[in-house]
Amino acid sequence: MLINIKTLSKIFRTEEVETHALSEIDLTVDAGEFVAITGESGSGKSTLLNIIGMLDSPSSGSYEFLGQEIAGHSESDLAEVRKKNVGIIFQSFNLIDELTVQENIELALLYHDVSKLERKKKAEKVMEDLNISHRAGHMPSQLSGGQQQRVAVARALVAEPALILADEPTGNLDSSNGEEVIQLLTGLNNNGTTIVMVTHSPEFAACAKRQVTLRDGQCISN
Repeated sequence: MLINIKTLSKIFRTEEVETHALSEIDLTVDAGEFVAITGESGSGKSTLLNIIGMLDSPSSGSYEFLGQEIAGHSESDLAEVRKKNVGIIFQSFNLIDELTVQENIELALLYHDVSKLERKKKAEKVMEDLNISHRAGHMPSQLSGGQQQRVAVARALVAEPALILADEPTGNLDSSNGEEVIQLLTGLNNNGTTIVMVTHSPEFAACAKRQVTLRDGQCISN
């Protein structure tokens, strides 16, 4: 089992307000699954994805990743686990405008123990796999939205992570480019990559093998 979450809650507190973003969530994800997390805005989807990606910590409950309890670890420990095991695809692409496509992809390997030559080889392979080799020297501003998201997928994949997290990966794309990105994720999953995707689109959620629906911070289907 890749992900095992039990009675997980997340509470955001200010001096005046206490917000229960997640309330006693139970969720498991096996290696090789494609899971879509759905729900209305404010239901807790992104909060859950951030905790799964170790970008945030739960207030209570248990989160085991690859059999290791994650809750309570230091930021540096979490960063190390995330670096080795998780690739993240953001809605806003998060590409660096001053770097070429290939440089953006290689950037994901800078904090790994990978030589410059090996970074180049890995980037070239993932660009070839995703059919963007011809864009290697282009800048992000020279690409369409769909092409930029394809580069973001390549960057998430280049370190060969155990898990890909996609946070509204089609949110900034038109329907045609959105469908292309979903087809790409489906193909990656068919080749064995585990994917957890947050989406507001019922159509795209239906492309996953399993849907998890959140409402008011609670899991109403799993």
